[in-house]
Amino acid sequence: MRMTACERPETRRRRWLAVLARAGRDQLDQAAARCAPWPAHEWLRGAETGMVMLRGRVGGTGDAFNLGEATVTRCAVRMGTRLGVGYTLGRDRRKAELIALFDALLQDEALAPALMDEVVEPLARAQAQAREARSREAAASRVEFFTMVRGEAA
Repeated sequence: MRMTACERPETRRRRWLAVLARAGRDQLDQAAARCAPWPAHEWLRGAETGMVMLRGRVGGTGDAFNLGEATVTRCAVRMGTRLGVGYTLGRDRRKAELIALFDALLQDEALAPALMDEVVEPLARAQAQAREARSREAAASRVEFFTMVRGEAA
């Protein structure tokens, strides 16, 4: 999942936010410790927990339906002129704050390359490896079914 400079800024941001949101809090805490101290920042919206409605589509492309609700924690931070946002499933306020702080830092063109190499890319690789391991485990338990036909119909 290597991010390239030729990608549009919105695409790059969407990708790093997805990687940060999927990361574990302990992984983000370790990365934050390596980045300390944080630049001056102001919390525009402290971490708050709420609910969102999850929507699905019949067959993946059909009619939309409400699947259920999920707990989400969000926050927003300002670092200079950059606005960082953090969203995560669950009630982990610190994780949402760390995502917002990293988001703001990653928008700084001077800091972004180093942060991508030291924080985001290692997290993305670890997530890809975990996804592959789950896929291999599921494939190993795959069962093939077949139907036997008894004689021919006349």
